[in-house]
Amino acid sequence: MISYLKGTKVEITKTTQNRLFLILDVNNIGYEMQISTRFAQKLDGSADEPIQVFTHLQIQEDKHILYGFPTAAERDLFRQLTAVSGIGMQLGIALIDTLGISDLVGAIVTSNIPALTKTPGVGKKTAERIALELKTKLAQWRKISGMEIAQPEAVFSPQPEIKEDLEMTLLALGYTNEEIEQVIAALSQDNLLLKNPNVEEWIRSAIAWLSGE
Repeated sequence: MISYLKGTKVEITKTTQNRLFLILDVNNIGYEMQISTRFAQKLDGSADEPIQVFTHLQIQEDKHILYGFPTAAERDLFRQLTAVSGIGMQLGIALIDTLGISDLVGAIVTSNIPALTKTPGVGKKTAERIALELKTKLAQWRKISGMEIAQPEAVFSPQPEIKEDLEMTLLALGYTNEEIEQVIAALSQDNLLLKNPNVEEWIRSAIAWLSGE
């Protein structure tokens, strides 16, 4: 219904669920739309500059929610992701936020499951389903769009079950997806911890790292 909007940034607000919303002034009408952390960072210092935001409108029975993206390609990728069974709007935003559009497409096309599971809330089975359903579609889309993709480097990470429990616990404690991604990447450098199957130890280590202890 609304392909894009052009206007100026009024403000970016953060909800108690750690979701970011951009207020965009378009001819004296303020449009509210959810955006990713990556996009919010790009908008720093652009208060007086006209910006173009590509949009996706989600229509629910009790409300309409607008989502904003810096490019049409990112908006189209979001639509592809949320068409996968079990991938809701928030998980679609989190996938783009964690990997970025180029690395995300690369991970899907090459079935790089470890890279996809870096996203909080995405376990092994979900990552496999994303790769299975979108691999061919995104490979064709990439060729048509001429997009160059980067293959994310292989990373060590905790076992899927530990990772999911750790992410859910940290989210419940109010930490952001970005903070959770950072702490998991940091703790995954600890070879002894990687061999530890005790999720409580992972949680204690994560909170200590996030608290700067």
